[in-house]
Amino acid sequence: MSAATVQKRRGKRARRSTLLTIALIVAAAYFLLPLFWLIVASTKSTGDLFSTFGLWFSGDNSFIANLKATFSQEDGVYARWLGNTLLYAVASAAAGAFLATLGGYGFAKYRFRGNRTMFMGVLGAMAVPSTALAIPTYLLFSQAGLVDTPWAIILPSMASHPFALYFMRIYADSAVPDSLIEAGRIDGAGEFRIFFQVTGRLLTPAIATVTLFMLVQTWNNYFLPLIMLNDPDLYPITVGLANWQSQASASGGASGDLVPMVITGSLISIAPLILAFLLLQRYWQTGLVSGSVKQ
Repeated sequence: MSAATVQKRRGKRARRSTLLTIALIVAAAYFLLPLFWLIVASTKSTGDLFSTFGLWFSGDNSFIANLKATFSQEDGVYARWLGNTLLYAVASAAAGAFLATLGGYGFAKYRFRGNRTMFMGVLGAMAVPSTALAIPTYLLFSQAGLVDTPWAIILPSMASHPFALYFMRIYADSAVPDSLIEAGRIDGAGEFRIFFQVTGRLLTPAIATVTLFMLVQTWNNYFLPLIMLNDPDLYPITVGLANWQSQASASGGASGDLVPMVITGSLISIAPLILAFLLLQRYWQTGLVSGSVKQ
């Protein structure tokens, strides 16, 4: 191969690398710009929000004042909304991930009559939007007397993620060798003992992924709590902040001080999700390292 050909290929690779770098920078800016605006806006007062450039800080930093106002508004109802959201998201994510793991593992490693048909039903359920099930769910829970209770959010959220079951089935089929299950049976271990003490560890990266997926879905859920809850003390952050925003819009400026509270409350609400990503990241890294080593 001549030196000119080598130089030409290096030039093509350099141009391709430059284009990819630019594309990644543009994509990063697209995703991070709303977060940057939220951080900047949370430091502004009501007047500065509408009189200064939106993508940069104003002269006076009002973040501490906005933070105090957010947590003191209506006798500290925001802290109650934050606690409600944490309860709904953690409870539904933990229970939903456990059920999805059991179901996916069962579909992947056990052969029973109707296995394929039931799994195809799961795939079909993925095509049904959650909003289409909201009204039937409300009617069902209304007859059971569970409307306007935390169970009206937790129970539907933990059982409304067919993708989690599908994901766990695919992952368990490839990550858990049948020989490992057979070895456990030969040693006299029961099926549940094999699942919890042997194969469960191999499913940890998938469990972390499903848990985070359900946590984010429930944390950001708006429509289901909106139709299920009437008591403001039971609202999650999404419905509570939307209620404040509606009050600020309906008052025609009389409740303009609610706007910085909505922005500051929105910024605070994403902090637990960022923390969850950071805490669960090590499980994904562990899974990648384990998968790269031949057993």
